[in-house]
Amino acid sequence: MLDAIAATLPEQWRLVFQLLTFLIAWIPDAQALIFNFAWNAAAGTGVLLTRIFLLLPACLLIVAIWSTMLAVYTVPFRSGRRDFLVALVILWWETGRSIWLFWVGIGRFVWRLIGWAWGLLRLAAELLFKSLRMVITTPFAVLDWLGRKYFKPGVPWLAFLWTILWSALEALIFTYTLMPTVSEVFRDLAGLEAGRFMAPILFLFLFMLISGSFACIQVLAEAWDKRQVKSVVQMSFVEFFVMFFEVVFLYRELIDAITPWIAANTGYQLGFGSTLALACFGWIGIRAMTWFLFARYGTPALLAVMARETISVEAAPEARPRAPEPDWWRGPINALKSENEWFRAQSRELLELLSLPVLQLLAAAVNCATVVIASRPAFKLPFTSLEHVMAKDTLLQVLRGGTSAAASRE
Repeated sequence: MLDAIAATLPEQWRLVFQLLTFLIAWIPDAQALIFNFAWNAAAGTGVLLTRIFLLLPACLLIVAIWSTMLAVYTVPFRSGRRDFLVALVILWWETGRSIWLFWVGIGRFVWRLIGWAWGLLRLAAELLFKSLRMVITTPFAVLDWLGRKYFKPGVPWLAFLWTILWSALEALIFTYTLMPTVSEVFRDLAGLEAGRFMAPILFLFLFMLISGSFACIQVLAEAWDKRQVKSVVQMSFVEFFVMFFEVVFLYRELIDAITPWIAANTGYQLGFGSTLALACFGWIGIRAMTWFLFARYGTPALLAVMARETISVEAAPEARPRAPEPDWWRGPINALKSENEWFRAQSRELLELLSLPVLQLLAAAVNCATVVIASRPAFKLPFTSLEHVMAKDTLLQVLRGGTSAAASRE
């Protein structure tokens, strides 16, 4: 650039121009070398990181070189040359320190981002683990809540569960045996084949029917214990019709299934009476075994659940349990709300970590210009916080201070 300007001058002025500009003639070449090094120092994925860490410090270094060399031209015309030269030396100290603090600040910012990313990853993993744990433990928590809601200590849980499981097992068996008969009846009535929905409906119907059979036995046993003759007679009739219904429509199918085996081994063909008799014996035997094993303990609990009543042992304290409240999402949200101020402080700290290194370099560049103009820096470096940076009257105070000092010297 300087050679191009010299080429436009007359021959007699070229030597004078070269003598006047020899202090800054080397700067354009050095500037190009520094800038090319900062811009093209690496290749591939390292280009971005190299430019982030070297481009702004290289620009500050170029500004410092230009300011220093231009300030040398003003030394013969300045008063207080000693202080001015000291300011130039301190300027280079501030430049080097600002570049170093820029690198350290960027490193702190990157390290803090890594720490935040690791913290967020741990938080996500903890929430995922709690979610999986809640998904696994929620059924057990619901069962525990139901147990505390409907039952008090001393309730036979095992008998209650066995009563439910036996009713479901017996309903499943009879669903399998009755499905052909029900399908044939449905086809005769509606003229259509029974669809897939018929089996679940039949299963639920049989489950309620078998559970009701246990309930009838329970009511009959309570009436017998209380010596209520009228209730005993009534429930005996009811139980007889319950047995008749189950024998005719359920247990008879089981006897029909083993009739060929009986005929093949004994040669005896079961008739109507013998079939119903065997079905009655089967019903009585199964009901007796299940009743004396677990149903007499589990049926009262089942009836209490259906009636939403509380089964308690004697002298048990009354307490109304609370429904379980899952903490897998409410806990983190409440913690997030309570830590709102902490997040604000951390975001401000991240802003400082990202802003201060860049502002250090910009302030150092401004100091280079103000040292040349006013013989003193505009900013006191290093910046320690954003409040220090946001002081709007810093530069004005410097300029006014320089003006007042010059006026006092005059």
